[in-house]
Amino acid sequence: MQILVNNTCLQLEQGDITDSTADAIVNAANSDLILGAGVAGAIRRKGGPSIQEECNRIGSCPVGNAVITSAGNLQARFVIHAVGPRWGEGHEVEKLKNAASNSLQRAEEKELKSIAFPAIGTGIFGFPQKLAAKTLLTAVWQYLSRKSGIKTVTFILFDIESFNVFKDQLSILEKGGI
Repeated sequence: MQILVNNTCLQLEQGDITDSTADAIVNAANSDLILGAGVAGAIRRKGGPSIQEECNRIGSCPVGNAVITSAGNLQARFVIHAVGPRWGEGHEVEKLKNAASNSLQRAEEKELKSIAFPAIGTGIFGFPQKLAAKTLLTAVWQYLSRKSGIKTVTFILFDIESFNVFKDQLSILEKGGI
């Protein structure tokens, strides 16, 4: 599924984000930038140790913000480490919106044309998937509604259930319902 927002293609795919050929993939990071489990673990395994080494040099990143590293052995050129909130810590929706917007800003700073997002926060951080889909898609839509040099934003969802939740939320957004 794909739609146009200004001159940017916003699309959904089911698959493994570590196989993406986008200029940058987004890692669902923790504030210590330790590549542990989930998306981060897959990035560490496929991308090699250089990504974690760069994260170690950066040190940390506050919730709602994002930092960028090279992508090691991945097909992407960069990894944007977006720190989403843990469900229950307070102000989760605003923090998740900020994580998405700041990821797009990091991509713009490097003049990247394509970026791929996972379902940030829905793994061990416990963010409810439907609310995460609505929040992330709305944040990206709002960002792209302004002038952007990014040409393609892809949400790559690992399983069909996640894909369908995002598809439903994107359909609602497209019709002006979010």
